[in-house]
Amino acid sequence: MSKKEKVILAYSGGLDTSIIIPWLKENYDYEVIAMAADVGQGEELDPLNEKAIKTGASKIYIEDLKEEFVTDFIFPTIKANAVYEGKYLLGTSFARPIIAKRMIEIALKEGATAIAHGATGKGNDQVRFELTVKALAPHLKIIAPWRIWDIRSREDAIDYALERNIPIPVSKKDNYSMDRNLWHLSHEGQDLEDPWNEPQYDKILKLMVPPEKAPDKPAYVEVYFEKGVPMKVNGVKYKPVELIEVLNKIGGENGIGIVDMVENRLVGMKSRGVYETPGGTILYAAHRELELLCLDRDTLHYKDLISQRFAELVYFGQWYTPLREALSAFVDKTQENVTGTVRMKLYKGNCMPAGAKSPYSLYNEELSTFSRDEVYNQKDAEGFINLFGLPMKVSALMKQNVENGDTKSKKTKESKSAAKASDKSKDKAKSAAKSSAKASAKSVEKKKSSSSKSKKKG
Repeated sequence: MSKKEKVILAYSGGLDTSIIIPWLKENYDYEVIAMAADVGQGEELDPLNEKAIKTGASKIYIEDLKEEFVTDFIFPTIKANAVYEGKYLLGTSFARPIIAKRMIEIALKEGATAIAHGATGKGNDQVRFELTVKALAPHLKIIAPWRIWDIRSREDAIDYALERNIPIPVSKKDNYSMDRNLWHLSHEGQDLEDPWNEPQYDKILKLMVPPEKAPDKPAYVEVYFEKGVPMKVNGVKYKPVELIEVLNKIGGENGIGIVDMVENRLVGMKSRGVYETPGGTILYAAHRELELLCLDRDTLHYKDLISQRFAELVYFGQWYTPLREALSAFVDKTQENVTGTVRMKLYKGNCMPAGAKSPYSLYNEELSTFSRDEVYNQKDAEGFINLFGLPMKVSALMKQNVENGDTKSKKTKESKSAAKASDKSKDKAKSAAKSSAKASAKSVEKKKSSSSKSKKKG
C-alpha cells in the first residue's frame, strides 16, 4: 500500500479551515496535518487540538509566533511608518507571511508535498500565503479550496459544516468575516458590504469601546523608543508582546484606533472593512512625532516616499523580496537617532501629541524662538531667498524676453510692411508722373506739327 502524501493546512478552527480538513480527505486522500499559529488572537488554542483531530487531521501543530511576529514584522513596519492608502495599519497583511513561513518549516520537517490555506479567491491573503511559499519553498504544491470547490459563499460553507456535524464559531445571523491577532481585529461582510451603512460599533467592537462611551476625562500615555523601536510605556520597560498588550488596553479604554475604510485590494476590486487597532494607532502616532523631532528634512521627506511603497509591499504579500529587505535596511539607517519619549493625549477616539523629547532632537529653541536672539541673523534670509528663488527668476526673465522679442518682431514686420507700401505708392506716383509728362510732350508735338502744316498751306 502506497504511503499517502501529506499536506500542511493553515488552521484556525474558523469556518473555512474547519470544513477544509474533511474536504481535503474526501477529494485528495491526503494525510492532513493542521498548523495553528498563535499570533496573539486572544483565544485559547488548546481546544483546537481535539477539534482538528475529530474533523480528520492526523496531527496538529500549535505554534506560538507572537514574539517573532512583533519583533520581525510589526516593529520593522512601524519604523517604516508604513500605512496602506493612508489608513490601514496592515494587521492581517504582515501576519500571513510569518504563518506561511512556519508552515513551510513544518512541511519540510514532515516531508509534506503541499501547503493548503482557506483564503478565498477574491482576497489578498491567498497572494500573501502563496508568495511566501514561492519565495521560501518553490517546490511545494499549493492547494486553495476556495478556487476549486463548489462552495460559493459563507452560507454554503455553513451548510457544508452542518451536514457533517462540524462545530463552527459562526451562524448565518452572525456571519462577519473577522481576523484577529495581537495587532488588530478586522471585520468584513454583512451590512458592511454597503459603504453607505454606518458600522454598528456597539455590536462589532471587541478590542475597544466606541468613542462616545470612552471616559470624559483624557488619559495620557508616554512611549519611549530606542532607535525607532518602542521599549517602555509610562516609564516601565516591557517585552515586545507585553508592550503591545498594555497599549491595546489603554487605547481600547479610550476608543482609540477605529478605522472604517474602502480599500483597493491587490486582486483589483474595492472592499470595505472596519479595523480595530488601539495600541498600534498610539505607536504609529508617537513614532511619527519622534521622527519629526529627530530626522532632518531631506531624510524625513524621502522616507515618506518609501513608506508608501513599503506599505504596498506588505499589503501585496511581498515581504520576502529583495526590495522590501533593501527598504528595511534604509529605514534602519534612518532610525539610528530616533530615540526619545513621546507623550500622547487620548480622548474619546482622538490620539494627540502632548510633548516629545530626545537627546538627538534637532529642534533648537534659540533658532526657532520669536523672542530676541543672538544666533540667527535675519539679514541672511535675503541672500538665501535670492539664491533659492534664482531658478524662478531666470525662468520669468526668459518668458519676458520671449514676449518682448515677439512684440519687437511684430513691430519690425509692421514697419517693413508699411515701408513696402510707401515704396509702392511712390513708384506708382513716379510712373503716373512719367506718363503725364509723356502725354504732355506728345500734345506739344502735335500742336507744333499742326501749326507747321498750316503755314505751309498759306
